[in-house]
Amino acid sequence: MARAFNRPEGSGWALLWDLLTFEKLMTNAVIHLVYWAGLAVILLVGFGSLGAAIGVAIRDPLPWGILLAIPVLIAGLLVTAILVLLWRSFCEFYVTIFKISEDLTVLRQDLEAERAKQGR
Repeated sequence: MARAFNRPEGSGWALLWDLLTFEKLMTNAVIHLVYWAGLAVILLVGFGSLGAAIGVAIRDPLPWGILLAIPVLIAGLLVTAILVLLWRSFCEFYVTIFKISEDLTVLRQDLEAERAKQGR
């Protein structure tokens, strides 16, 4: 059986302890930052597709440029929306896997405590 170390007291030492060990997972705090950073990248992709549509509209003569820019804009917006949904799904899946891990840890601790009671 693995030896359990005591978590140090004090906010600074406790935070350092959480970062260096895997006793408490920091995923919930970190996944929010990763999620918003990913959304920022997806937003840049959306602005890029908007810029591409404007570039197509400016480059070609007036009636054809606008007619060509509309599908580019619609496709870019659809791709951006799909990327947002996929990114959200990925992040939720990641959080779910770690929640399952936390639940299994609690169940293991309960089982060990029950076995210790029966062993008395």
